[in-house]
Amino acid sequence: MPQDKMRASDGPTPDGLIAWNAHGELEVLIFELGGEIFALEATLVQEILDLLPETFIPGAPALVSHVVNFRGKIVPVADLRLAFGMEPTPQSADSRIVVIELELAGEATLLGLRTDHVHEVATLRQATSEAVPTVGIGWRRDHVRSLIRWKDDLVVLPDLAAILVPAMGAAVTRQ
Repeated sequence: MPQDKMRASDGPTPDGLIAWNAHGELEVLIFELGGEIFALEATLVQEILDLLPETFIPGAPALVSHVVNFRGKIVPVADLRLAFGMEPTPQSADSRIVVIELELAGEATLLGLRTDHVHEVATLRQATSEAVPTVGIGWRRDHVRSLIRWKDDLVVLPDLAAILVPAMGAAVTRQ
């Protein structure tokens, strides 16, 4: 799949392409989940929270089966481990909830993402980005937009739309 060069202010694109800036860079939040390194476009991130008390919602899809009270708003919390077939892990002192804003069914919606550890805001480079291989990856390929080398690690850039649309039952578009 070709990757378009767009202005960083455009954010992620609706068709899963990556919005590299004119210099072939993308500012992201790097975080860990189940021993793997992931990244989200920094433009999506609203806040990084210490763990909050979660409320289970009976009948909700497993991926978004809990909510938190975030500044008086009820915010669903997604566990991306489930989308990537990872085993649940106990929360630790490093666990955080990353609050992001996505457009769901035409409405700006806050969503929390559980993480095991938030590392840093970093700039990834398009030159170190590679398409998801057709073999050798244990995850659904449509859940991964790209694999990008960062320091000595391989960073997974997830496709939140592909992951969340089925779970939330709404059309997800990226800002």
